[in-house]
Amino acid sequence: MTGPLHGLRVVELVGLGPGPYCGMLLADLGCDVVAVDRPEAVVAAPIGRPASSPFMRGKRGVSLDLKAGADTEALLELLDRADVFIDPFRPGVCERLGVGPDVATARNPRLIYGRMTGWGQTGPLAHTAGHDIDYIALSGALHMIGYHGQPPTMPLNLLGDFAGGGMLLTLGIASAAYERSRSDRGQVIDAAMVDGAAMILGPMFVAAANGSWGERGTNFLDGGAHFYNVYETADGKWMAVGAIEPQFYAVLLQVLGLDDDGRQWDKDSWPAAKARFATLFAARTRADWEAAFTGTDACVSPVIAPDELETHPHTAAREIVVRRQGVAQPNVAPRFSRTPGVVGEPVHPGSSSVDEILSSWS
Repeated sequence: MTGPLHGLRVVELVGLGPGPYCGMLLADLGCDVVAVDRPEAVVAAPIGRPASSPFMRGKRGVSLDLKAGADTEALLELLDRADVFIDPFRPGVCERLGVGPDVATARNPRLIYGRMTGWGQTGPLAHTAGHDIDYIALSGALHMIGYHGQPPTMPLNLLGDFAGGGMLLTLGIASAAYERSRSDRGQVIDAAMVDGAAMILGPMFVAAANGSWGERGTNFLDGGAHFYNVYETADGKWMAVGAIEPQFYAVLLQVLGLDDDGRQWDKDSWPAAKARFATLFAARTRADWEAAFTGTDACVSPVIAPDELETHPHTAAREIVVRRQGVAQPNVAPRFSRTPGVVGEPVHPGSSSVDEILSSWS
C-alpha cells in the first residue's frame, strides 16, 4: 500500500454520505480503513457486487452489533490499536453505545476521534434530523446559488455532504495526525456540514457582507454575466464560457466573430449580451464549437457528462476515471510525486473479521 497517509489505522462506523466518503478518501491516501457496519446492512449488501458501493473501495469491512456487549468490546479493542475513529452519528449516539470519546480516548489517548454531523456537536439544532439541503440552507450557501428571479438551485449534495462534510473531516484528520506527531496526543474533531459549507462560501460571504455582491443570479460568477455562463448548442448539448479577464474575453469575441464594444463589465448590457451569445452558440453543435475554441485562451469548454470522462482527450490523458471490477470511478486526487494514492478494489462490507484485523494490527 502507498499514499502519504500510509500507516494510519482508521475505524469507520458506516453512516450515510460524508462519513463513508471521508473513509474512502483516507483509504485512497494510504490509510488502512476498517468499515464497521450493522449485521443487517451487511446481509442486505449485494454479495458479488462490491463495486456497487463505491465508498467501500480500498477498505476492509466487518459486521458488529453495537447493541450487544461483546461486539461493543470488540469495537473498543479495535479502537485501542487504531489511530482514527470516524463517528457519523448524531451527538450522543456513540456515548449511548458505549464508544463515546471519553471512553475511547481514555483507553487510547493517541486516538483521533472524528465526529461527522450536519449541525455540529453543540447548538440548538445539534440533535435535530437534517440532510445536505438543510445544512447548506442554514449556512447561507443555498441562498446564493441559482438564477435571478428563480428559486435557489440545489447543487446535488456536493456542498454539504462531500465538500463541507467528508472532505472537511479528512482535512481535520490529516491536521490532527500531523499535530499528534509532535504532541503524541489525539483529540476530538467536531466536523459539521453547516460549518463546512459556510467556510467554502468564504469569499462570497465577505463580498455579500460588504455590499459588493448583489442578488442571486446577478453577479459575474453566478449566471448574471454573459462571459461566465453556459450556452446550449445546436445538438442540445452545452458549452461553458468563463472569459473573465479582458485578454481572454477578447479571444472569446474573436472566435464568436464579434467586436468588443467595451461594455464587458456594464451590468445593464449583460442581458442583451447573453441573448446574443445564446443565439450564436445555438447555431452550431458542441463538437463544432469545441473545435473552434481548441488551442485558444478563450476559457471555453464543452460541458461533458460523466460517461464522457474516459474518452475526452484531456480527462482520458490524466486518467481522471479508473475502473474497478468494471465500474468507472474517479481517480485519487490530489496527486503526489513520491507517495501516490491508489484506488483500491471495492470489497463486501462483511469481508473481514475483528480477529483478522487485530492480528494484522498487532
